[in-house]
Amino acid sequence: MRYLWILLLALTPSMPAAKNLEVYFIDVEGGQSTLFVSPSGETLLMDAGYGGFNGRDAGRIAAAAKSAGVKKIDYLVISHYHADHAGGVAEVAAKLPIRNFVDHGADTETDKDSKVLFNMYSAFRDKGAHILAKPGDTIPIKGLDVKVLAGDGATLAAPLAGAGQLNPECAGWQPDPDEFVSENQHSLGLLIAFGSFRILDLGDLTSSRERELVCPVNKIGTVDVFVSSHHMGTGANTPQLVHAIRAKVAISNNGPRKGGDAVVWQRLHDSPGLSDIWQLHYALASGKDHNSADTFLANVDELCEGKWLRLTAEKDGSFTVFNSRNKYERAYK
Repeated sequence: MRYLWILLLALTPSMPAAKNLEVYFIDVEGGQSTLFVSPSGETLLMDAGYGGFNGRDAGRIAAAAKSAGVKKIDYLVISHYHADHAGGVAEVAAKLPIRNFVDHGADTETDKDSKVLFNMYSAFRDKGAHILAKPGDTIPIKGLDVKVLAGDGATLAAPLAGAGQLNPECAGWQPDPDEFVSENQHSLGLLIAFGSFRILDLGDLTSSRERELVCPVNKIGTVDVFVSSHHMGTGANTPQLVHAIRAKVAISNNGPRKGGDAVVWQRLHDSPGLSDIWQLHYALASGKDHNSADTFLANVDELCEGKWLRLTAEKDGSFTVFNSRNKYERAYK
């Protein structure tokens, strides 16, 4: 019997080493679609890009999923119901099974186009499980800690563990008033942690909600990577936020003619502790002085092949970013 047990051990394949967290920042031409692949193999897709364009965005999302070795989306998080975030749901669903749909609830915009988009999304949401996410909730992905920081116009009521420090930049600060009330202020915002690694994605959340998250105290704490809000656009990415979170790296899901604002780029560039800004596109209106070097750009031409950026994080907080266009990779301790 003892020899049989030894033989069985010898024939049993060894368990694979623990995987890391992988994050694919997919070029959807100034929209958003970010694929998180947990060490457990479960997936979270933050937004689905645009619909139309001959299935362009869904095709790019499916290609990134194939590169990651995944065949389904366990959690599709729709940050808010604008066409550049939710428009591609039907086409993504045709390419990849979606198990759970996560959103902030009802659409807050009532114009005709918004109703058509939301009804399309709802039709697909009804085919899976629906999770109504609220600030303070956790999305149950094995191997990751996914916290909801904002949603449906509300934000965290209390600081996260280890956060809560007074933010000295809040004194006397009043954020710019929102131009109009829209879905942007209702965006879901997530903080995703893998061991010591932390990445912050607030969707298109505006400065009025940023203020609630970091003033008078910083409820978030520090992060390693910041997905710049609203495609690195104005009306978000305030100094009070970006200085408080002290990210090592910022990643911008801007398009060639959308987002990538020069003022915001400079603000991020000058933030304490920030090493690099990676961009999905060269921002044409911002010029060379307010775009990152070619090395850090996934796409340099307006007519492009939709190259992606991939981040790989380890439990100790170290991570690398890889550019699929030029194969450049940089490691961060």
